[in-house]
Order: sequence, then structure tokens, then C-alpha cells
Amino acid sequence: MERDTILFKNPEKGAQETTEDILRSVYNALEEKGYNAIDQMVGYILSGDPSYITAHNNARNIVRRIERDDLVEELLRGFLKK
Repeated sequence: MERDTILFKNPEKGAQETTEDILRSVYNALEEKGYNAIDQMVGYILSGDPSYITAHNNARNIVRRIERDDLVEELLRGFLKK
């Protein structure tokens, strides 16, 4: 199944966000709080447990805009350049 980067409508800003925008926002929130952002994000992706993601800057709600299986698929496509 061929898909391009998923765009999400941000009702707060009236603009569209890419998966990359969302991940960067969540990553930055985790870093600001002093967490190892990569480890926390991997924990969330593998388990689905939102407590891996901080509520700081609304990151926990923001990351939920992406279905985890869609996220994994997009990450693999990006990594493999497919």
C-alpha cells in the first residue's frame, strides 16, 4: 500500500501538521522535561501506554493524533526510503 506522509488537521492552529511535526513536538516536550525522548517514544510505540509521554506542552494528547500502526509504517518507509 503506497502512502505519502500523513497530514493531520490541527484545530487549534487551523493548519495541517505532518507526522514529523507531531513527533518533533513530542520529542521537544520530552527533552524539555529532562527525559530520554527516544527511549520514552519507543516505550509508547511498543506498549501503547500514554504515560511514556509527558503531558508537558500537551504532548500526550498530540501524540495520540497518530495511530501507532500508521506511525510504525511511516517510520519504516522513511528509514527504508520506500
